[in-house]
Amino acid sequence: MEKPKGKLIAVGGNEDKGTYPNPKSKKKYYLDFFELGILKRFIQEIPVKNPHIEVITTASLIPEEVGERYMSAFGILGAENARLMHIRNEEDALLPEYIERISKADGVMMSGGNQSRLTQIFGGTEFLEIMQRRYHEEPFVVAGTSAGAMAMSRIMIKGGSSTESLLRGSVKMAHGLGFIDGLIIDSHFVIRGRFGRLIEAVVTHSKTIGIGLGEDTGVLITEGDLIETIGSNLVVVIDGHSVGYTNVHDVPAGRPISIEKLLMHVLAKGNIYNIDTREFFKDEEALHQSMVQEARR
Repeated sequence: MEKPKGKLIAVGGNEDKGTYPNPKSKKKYYLDFFELGILKRFIQEIPVKNPHIEVITTASLIPEEVGERYMSAFGILGAENARLMHIRNEEDALLPEYIERISKADGVMMSGGNQSRLTQIFGGTEFLEIMQRRYHEEPFVVAGTSAGAMAMSRIMIKGGSSTESLLRGSVKMAHGLGFIDGLIIDSHFVIRGRFGRLIEAVVTHSKTIGIGLGEDTGVLITEGDLIETIGSNLVVVIDGHSVGYTNVHDVPAGRPISIEKLLMHVLAKGNIYNIDTREFFKDEEALHQSMVQEARR
């Protein structure tokens, strides 16, 4: 199968959670990309000068506020050709204006919020088909934070309690946007203790790999299989290919799950993981040396 020519950037996120701010709460809604590092990397990965960037705020219920912060961030980074897409429903996704803009964009950033809104509004639309085609056939960069990251895969986590995970049925799954197969992405991974949630998702779907994204951290996926960690925190990779025995499909809902031979890696900035070969590399040089050795065989 031909490798995609585009790139994916999935970010753990630490900003809008898709809800309206509670006036009684002191919690603030920030874009926090460790001094804009991930957004800067996003711009750098787009192979044109002054790229046409579209920010899709569909996942959020406070799109104007989130959009304003993205525009401010891109302005600081000198990206003068960034625009907002406040697509709020299925009808908006069909508008010729948005179809034309997504056809001409060089890169897309999907905000945080609720990943189910993304799949509900874009699923089966020409808008999504154009994004998927361009990702596979062109050097088109698709980025997403939090919900925008979780929705990238063909199978996505729809929801589920972290405290009740590893009890069968506690994690709810759904179809994602389908940019990549064999991968399940979870966000806000460390601070919200979502290890059990991602483990259950991976074991329930055999031969998959789970990617747990910490805050202020993301992964750059090139050629559909090479994952590079970018950011200040960590990424957890859970490999379900070697699982032996598991009772996940046999026990009643709410009962504990048992798992044999689950493999896990922890990646920091600069570490690389190959999804196809399921190999860990400490850096780009180590990956290159491995490729040279493989070519000599």
